[in-house]
Amino acid sequence: MTNLFDETRHYQPADPEIIALLGSTSKQAQMRHFKRSPSFYRLGRKIIYHGADLNAWAEASKVKIGSGNA
Repeated sequence: MTNLFDETRHYQPADPEIIALLGSTSKQAQMRHFKRSPSFYRLGRKIIYHGADLNAWAEASKVKIGSGNA
């Protein structure tokens, strides 16, 4: 498994890496509402994504293409 994110870092929704992966902060809010986002911490009104959780979410979302032997 390749890590896309630093496993020890905490990311915020406005970080450029997060916007590039998940989209705007309003899109991220929709993803959280519909339970489609990576795991996150809610500290008051602040949202925090942990790098390890982002990597796990990315790995779980990976699409595997079959071998083509139909």
